[in-house]
Order: sequence, then structure tokens, then C-alpha cells
Amino acid sequence: MAEYTKGDSIGSATLTLTRADLVRYAGASGDFNPIHWSESTARQVDLPGVIAHGMLTMGAAVQLVTDWCGDPGAILDYQTRFTAMVPVDEAEGAELTVSGKVGAVNDDAGTVRVDLTVTDPRHGDAKILTKAQAVVRA
Repeated sequence: MAEYTKGDSIGSATLTLTRADLVRYAGASGDFNPIHWSESTARQVDLPGVIAHGMLTMGAAVQLVTDWCGDPGAILDYQTRFTAMVPVDEAEGAELTVSGKVGAVNDDAGTVRVDLTVTDPRHGDAKILTKAQAVVRA
């Protein structure tokens, strides 16, 4: 097993989501809830506007771990808590910052836990996901 130390950075990335991404995700997932594509519907239910699908956000964030380990099949577990919505502006889209650190190393199991931080810099660096953790076969 490679040498990993708690606190080691696995890198960072900026994710951009557009309304077109939301439409494509809706088609792929079957989640056609109009809060993800209709500005008027989203505002009628007191949202700040169209918001990204939570699972799209979660899936996009774990790409950092996939890029780091080089094998999506090495990710044994991934979980998170959703803590903030991701408004997707019609013209500018949305931008998220994702960073990851080694949170724990289990030599006996041959795994590394990666802790992700996902924030929205356009909305005061709101934490979008908390306790976002992926367990990776090292």
C-alpha cells in the first residue's frame, strides 16, 4: 500500500454546472422535478431559483476522488449530507469548489478515507455537502 498520511491533500477542482447539465441529468436520472428546470416553479416554492439535483452535485464532487485514485472501481463507499442548495443561474450557471484530504488510513483493510469539502464561492462559500467521505481501496 502506498504511503498516505492523514491530512494529505488529494487536490482541488472547480466544477461548473449549467442549466443544460441539469436537463441532461434529468433525462439520465428520470428526475424531472420542475424545480430543476423551471424558474417560475422554483420561485413558487420559495427557492432562490432553479437548483441543481442533489445527486448530480454529489456525483460531480466525487470525480475528484476518481481522478486521484485513477479507478472508479476503487471507491468502495461514498456518502454525504446535503446542507445547502446549488442555485444554477440561467446565464452564469453555478460554480462549486471541491477539495479533498486524506481523513484516515486503515492499513489492515488497505483503505484510505478521503474527506471532501464542497463549497459555493458565489454564495458566500456555503458548504454544499458535509461529511462527504469516500473510502478508497489503496
